[in-house]
Amino acid sequence: MANFLGIDGGGSKTTCLIGDETSILGAGSAAGSNLVRVGEAEAREALATAIRQACAVANITPSQIQKTCVGLAGAARPEISDPVCRLIAELVPGEIEVVGDMVIALEAAFAGDPGVIVIAGTGSIAYGRNSQGETARAGGWGFAISDEGSGHWIGRAALAEAMRAQDRGAGENEAKAENAKPSLLESLMKSWHVRAREQLVLAANAIPAPDFAALFPTVLSLADQGDLIALGVLTQAGAELASLARTVIMRLFANAGRVSVAIAGGVFSSSRLVRQVFYSRLRSEYPDAAMNPGVTEPVRGALELARKGARK
Repeated sequence: MANFLGIDGGGSKTTCLIGDETSILGAGSAAGSNLVRVGEAEAREALATAIRQACAVANITPSQIQKTCVGLAGAARPEISDPVCRLIAELVPGEIEVVGDMVIALEAAFAGDPGVIVIAGTGSIAYGRNSQGETARAGGWGFAISDEGSGHWIGRAALAEAMRAQDRGAGENEAKAENAKPSLLESLMKSWHVRAREQLVLAANAIPAPDFAALFPTVLSLADQGDLIALGVLTQAGAELASLARTVIMRLFANAGRVSVAIAGGVFSSSRLVRQVFYSRLRSEYPDAAMNPGVTEPVRGALELARKGARK
């Protein structure tokens, strides 16, 4: 019986599944393997770790894998897909297919049927396919100009708003009013292991850009404690993601009536507030949207595409 490997190579996390024609046999995970973010050496290590884990659970060796499908951001560019294909070929034999992260997420959510998937992880994108097979996307153009509502966007927006509050003196006043409870700015500084605001400014403006997505857990924690800035940023993130979904819906399903919408990524799975705002905003603008309440696992789509590729 043939074995197949599906990989979701995210910016913060790599996940993989091994399965035969019908069942999942093993799973593995490791750090991020997005080449743009972590470089080739770290990507190779993350991919190798995740694959080894999955093979151990499945009780097979990498040499027993027949076909692999990898989903990652930027896969349409050869400078991204070619090195990844080479790295995977060093780890497993057989045919290797590299596709966009939105492609595996769409497959996981709809199994070839029409629909729109919105991904919010380290980056963000909305992607859809209609009944005619036409596809469209919105967002996902990189941190500098896009990726609204993503973990990176949330971290950067929270830091920007915290600095504005500090300029107004609001951060100091709010901390005093709450029995010296740490402000969002102080918490963000701790996340980046800096002690002074001047150090924070240098870190935020460094080249290459810092890991703003690493601030996302801190924003979540402060939002749970009622921090108004953190709550506001997460609310705006949900609205931005709903806007991405609406853009794709209007391009592909403007006169189609009911359209299925699914979500994926760590921002959605971690923040109930982001999910609630996303659902509410999108339903108010497009009442015919049929929401899938669960958070899709894109790696399942990668495994299924590996299986489908072998059947051709």
